[in-house]
Order: sequence, then C-alpha cells, then structure tokens
Amino acid sequence: MGTSGAEHLRQIVDETDWYNGIVLDAVVPGGAWKRLPRPLQSWLRNYIGGTALYLVYGFLWCFYIYYLKRNVYVPKDSIPSNRAMYQQIIVAMKDLPWFCVLPTLLEYMAENGWTRCFASVGEVGWPAYFVYLTIYLVIVEFGIYWMHRKLHELKPLYKYLHATHHIYNKQNMLSPFAGLAFHPLDGILQAMPHVIALFLVPTHFTTLILLVFCEVVWTANVHGCIHGKIWPVMGAGYHTIHHTTYRHNYGHYTIWMDWMFGTLRDPEQEFKKPD
Repeated sequence: MGTSGAEHLRQIVDETDWYNGIVLDAVVPGGAWKRLPRPLQSWLRNYIGGTALYLVYGFLWCFYIYYLKRNVYVPKDSIPSNRAMYQQIIVAMKDLPWFCVLPTLLEYMAENGWTRCFASVGEVGWPAYFVYLTIYLVIVEFGIYWMHRKLHELKPLYKYLHATHHIYNKQNMLSPFAGLAFHPLDGILQAMPHVIALFLVPTHFTTLILLVFCEVVWTANVHGCIHGKIWPVMGAGYHTIHHTTYRHNYGHYTIWMDWMFGTLRDPEQEFKKPD
C-alpha cells in the first residue's frame, strides 16, 4: 500500500480513536481503556453508546408519547403495559453485547483496508459521494428485505430466530423498546447487508458510523405504531401491519422493495382490503 493508502487508513484509525475517547473517557477512569486491545475498545464504545442511545431515546419517546401526549398519537388502549416494555428491554439488554460485535467488525475491517471505505469526501467529491451512498442504501434495502422475508418464509429460521421478535404481534404490545428485542443471530443476519455493501461500494466511513447508530433510532421509531405518512418511508404504520399479518411490509427504510415484490400493504387501505 502506498503512502496515500497508509494516510487514508490512519485517518480512519484516528477517527475511531476520537469516538472512543468521547465515550470511554467519560465512563472508564484514568484512560484505562487505552490498554485494551483495539477491537475491544471499539466494542466497548459501541456497547456503551448503543445501550445509552437505546434506553435514553426509548424512555424520552415513551414519556412524550405515552404520558405528555397520552391519547393524542396513540389511543390509550393501545399503549403497551409497563410489563411488556420491561420484557422488551430485558431481551434487548441480553442481545446488545452480541449486536455490537458487527459494527466492531466493520470498523476493524475498515481500519485494516479490507473494505472500500474512504476517510474523506474530498477523496471522491460530493457528486460521487451521493451516488455511492445511494447505491449503498439500495443494496442494504434489497438485502434486508430478502433477509427479513426469508426469516419468515423458512420455518426453521422463523421458529428458532425471528419468532422471538414476533411475540409482539399487537399494537398494544409494540413500543420503541421492541426495536432491538431480537434473537442476537436474527439481528446480526438482518444487518449483514451493511457488511456486504462495504465490499461492493466505496463508502464514507463517518457516514457508515452514523448509519449504524441511526439504526437504533430507526428501529425504535418503526415499532412505535405512529403512522408518519411520509412516502416512500417504511414508517411505523407499515411495520405495525407487518407485526400483525406476518407476510407484508418486510422493507427497511422504504416501501419500494415491498412494492416491487408484491408484499406491500398500505396502512391507509388496512380496513378496505381483504387480508
């Protein structure tokens, strides 16, 4: 690898060091975390940051929607019980250490030059950046759609993996905390398209980190049962239908894959079309 390649990797390493410092200096006294192996540093930061984001965002969302705006966005008889939300948190807490393995692996591969990540938008220019980002998101959308669909259609995968998530099958059982209440292997499988895309498409490293953490917010929102009506976003209205019919709306960010492959069910037509 030439000097420019080495500098490119150094920038990625420096960036992950900066992220580690922000999170780990706040919780690990005396910089003791710096003595840990590099992958363990990244895993610990991902675990602490991911757990904090999951809990803080979930509690703030529930406090605002279920308490301050009670019966405004969600009918009060559709608000999940505290027991249901507690059970979802328990499942997620058991799984989060495993979920954090994948972003840690992504960072390790990027730092070692095994992916097509680039450190600065200046390396490719803004037009190419947006083209690459669009291709990346299409690959992720396509991959998650089919992975999610096969987790339903292949009975062993559903029985032993995905059924853990689908015990929440009514509106009054869904909450933002259900967003990470998965079997750990299920969550990892559905995130694998992110890994695959990194080997196919040049990807801005900072944007990748942002997308990974946005997944926590995204999965919380789509389990909140509030239909945003923002086309073509796969919002909570669509995903609530997925949890009640089991065979519609497998998509992730958008409804396009469901539309293309015939599995789309529109919340606006829920009571107008036969199941």
